[in-house]
Amino acid sequence: MSFHVPEKFRLREGRVGTDESFGNNGAFMVKVAHGQLLYVIASDGGGWEHVSVSRRDRIPTWDEMCQVKALFWDDTDCVVQFHPPRADYVNNHSRCLHLWRPVDMEMPRPPSLMVGDAALGVLA
Repeated sequence: MSFHVPEKFRLREGRVGTDESFGNNGAFMVKVAHGQLLYVIASDGGGWEHVSVSRRDRIPTWDEMCQVKALFWDDTDCVVQFHPPRADYVNNHSRCLHLWRPVDMEMPRPPSLMVGDAALGVLA
């Protein structure tokens, strides 16, 4: 399992500019498959790997979040979006979503059959 940043998208100038010496921490401007730009902030401290993903015009789509997941983690890694208790809500950006993975444990997840039947494929 591995958290890695796409160096070619790293912002190197300005107030959020970093370089490789910051490791997996920094800001990135990611161009996704349909040509749209996503702003991503990555970090790997406090026992968690984390990216925040935002756009200027709307909340990122499921497909855009999948593309970001594929850029920052391996296919075998499980990452999540949390829906915490209401008392713990923090919203500093109305068009931002987050992906998380703990570094010291495997993310628990339900059996795939509880999500759906893989034999059915994708239904329109």
